[in-house]
Amino acid sequence: MLTIRLSQVGKKNKKSFRLIISEKSRDTFGRALEILGSYNPHNKKLVAKADRIKYWLSQGSGMSATVNNLLVANKIIEGEKVRASRLNQKKNKNKGKEKPAEEKPAAEKKTETPKKEKPAEETKAEEPKIEEPKIEEKVEKKTEGKVEKKTENK
Repeated sequence: MLTIRLSQVGKKNKKSFRLIISEKSRDTFGRALEILGSYNPHNKKLVAKADRIKYWLSQGSGMSATVNNLLVANKIIEGEKVRASRLNQKKNKNKGKEKPAEEKPAAEKKTETPKKEKPAEETKAEEPKIEEPKIEEKVEKKTEGKVEKKTENK
């Protein structure tokens, strides 16, 4: 599938981008089918061939989310912006668990009965002391016939 996306050009701390159309699986540093414009993120300047972009979109090519947002912001195409980045799944796991508890309807909150609080002595759980167990093993040396006790901490 053909995709319109950004290809990085320029120096390390002075990046600029080209709008290219290429195969989606192809590397952006490789050969592009066509260069459709350029974007300078430092001064937010977009130079694009609007007629060629509309042509490729009419042929069924897709766009990356960033390119879509750039083209919509500069009124080259019509539509709504899309979310370009997503949060890490590990960070979202904790947020997902908290939301259902907060979204309880008011009717359910009223029907809940308050739980009786236990005395402070019972609520404090005794923390067991963690000591490394000593394991005694008997090891025989065949050459000498002696028995040694070996203690290891695991």
